[in-house]
Amino acid sequence: MGTAIDLLVEELIEARTSRSATQEEWARAIKFSPTHVSSVETRHRPPTADYVAAIDKAFSTGGTYSRLLLKLAGLDAAPIWLQDWIEIERKAVMLRWFEPAYVPGLLQTEAYARATLAGGRFTAEEIDRHVASRLSRQAILTREKPPLFIAVIDEAVLRRPVPERPEVLREQIERIIELAELEHVQVQVVPASTGIYLGMAGQFILADLPDNRRFGHADNQLKAQLVDRPDDIANLSRMWEVVRNHALPLRPSLELIREVAKSWS
Repeated sequence: MGTAIDLLVEELIEARTSRSATQEEWARAIKFSPTHVSSVETRHRPPTADYVAAIDKAFSTGGTYSRLLLKLAGLDAAPIWLQDWIEIERKAVMLRWFEPAYVPGLLQTEAYARATLAGGRFTAEEIDRHVASRLSRQAILTREKPPLFIAVIDEAVLRRPVPERPEVLREQIERIIELAELEHVQVQVVPASTGIYLGMAGQFILADLPDNRRFGHADNQLKAQLVDRPDDIANLSRMWEVVRNHALPLRPSLELIREVAKSWS
């Protein structure tokens, strides 16, 4: 992991040891397994938003560690080209995210995130860094004033298995259902019956900032592109309306997600 995430881990270890708590006692207090606590402290697993929020809740810190995670998220773990977008993401009051191929990064579990990076493109160390960055960014969804997060995904995303590991997608879909129950998180699904539609051309995100500025983000095999030209933003905004019009409303979308979840049980 990057040094920024290491700093947070050191703070969490100090919090535990200053209370003279063993890893087992700490695990019981925050309702995580001792193995999970050990993995975080040995840097084999990144401290996620859920993990630090559990610590804040168990020890009534007033959100200290969640705020620290949010502040440090991505500083060292993210590749340089992504850092500008991460800063925009943190400031956003609304995020609209369309994904035809993967679960949006802000909704991913650790196992699913690792699966999306597997295949030989990255070294084990690079995968650790990318996963740490991706999971730490999820802290914006659990902060005191989270953005409105609207995700539109293709039904194929829910049905594409991780080879020989069906439990990964099952856990991932359960995570989507859990987050979709939050007031500020909306997930809609473009059903397979839609057939071919313009959104299949690729992923994109729109971020609205408090000062009414709007930025876009689009990704491909070679690089990610930060978009701020008015014409490009207008095109992405039109594309958003197209894909959302193809998507099921919120309740039917959640019903479809739950139905698909049963197929992975």
